[in-house]
Amino acid sequence: MRIGILGLGRIGAFHAETLSGLDAVDSLVVADPFADAAKAAAERFGAEVADSPEALLAAGVDGIVVAAATDAHPALIRAGVEAGVPVFCEKPVARTMGEGVEVLRAVRDADVPIQIGYNRRFDAGFVAARAAVRGGELGTLHTVRSTTLDPAPPPAAYVAASGGIFRDCSVHDFDIIRWVTGREVTEVYAVGGNRGADFIREAGDADTTGAVLTLDDGTLAVVSNSRHNGRGYDVRMEIHGFRDSIAVGLEDKLPLRSVEPGVSFPAGTPHDFFMDRFTAAYRAELTAFTEVVAGTRLSPCTIEDALEAGWIAEACTLSLHEHRPVTLAEVRGG
Repeated sequence: MRIGILGLGRIGAFHAETLSGLDAVDSLVVADPFADAAKAAAERFGAEVADSPEALLAAGVDGIVVAAATDAHPALIRAGVEAGVPVFCEKPVARTMGEGVEVLRAVRDADVPIQIGYNRRFDAGFVAARAAVRGGELGTLHTVRSTTLDPAPPPAAYVAASGGIFRDCSVHDFDIIRWVTGREVTEVYAVGGNRGADFIREAGDADTTGAVLTLDDGTLAVVSNSRHNGRGYDVRMEIHGFRDSIAVGLEDKLPLRSVEPGVSFPAGTPHDFFMDRFTAAYRAELTAFTEVVAGTRLSPCTIEDALEAGWIAEACTLSLHEHRPVTLAEVRGG
């Protein structure tokens, strides 16, 4: 099949590399507002260059991957749907929830599949955790702990435009909690602080946060995030039930050091970047998209899924700023 890629920044170039290695993909067409980025990708992966999204969609592509700036997501999703071309779009659907809801309304009745990029759904550990929970191996759940710790903050310009740590970072934890447990969040309480980069505070954001989520069956989920984790990129989940407890991410590249006498775990070089931690998951995610394009599977992460994680981020952002519990019904306007 022939896949188009819109946006050749860090993640777009990474997707181009991944797609070029998939057996199902015969050719790539790329487009980026910066001609040099598109030219470099074309030379590296043998791709065809289109000078605009419209030209790319007219180039006979079977599916498109949207890795452009967030502001461009709504228009590019709609353009793909209007052209009848399946769309893979990196999260978020749009910069604001209002815009995201508008996109959903615009494409809901179209018979064109859309997949949003939440790559943890394709990580082997999270897949196994979901199977264990859904299969009843843990019994009734009582506690979930989800962690995302970045080794260093992103650039100041990125932070200023990100919408905040809950919308940019924690949203991955929110999505995977929903996906693994099969439950919805009803209420949140979030706290945060700044002990690092001044530009994060100046942007009205926090560099380290904690949130307690109450799920609709009474399970408690604790989410921990930080922009400052000197040992590396740390993504983990613990799931505790009345019968058993399991963990995702407890492997030799875990960026955590034990000080127990005689303990050598973890023994590997710590993960230091999300592309290192989730290389296999990104490949599985884009392989799934080729199956969506081929019509052999439904979208594994819909716009509706992405918006649910977004509402949790909205609730946590409001809770942080107003120092109080916030229900999901409140942020939805219900």
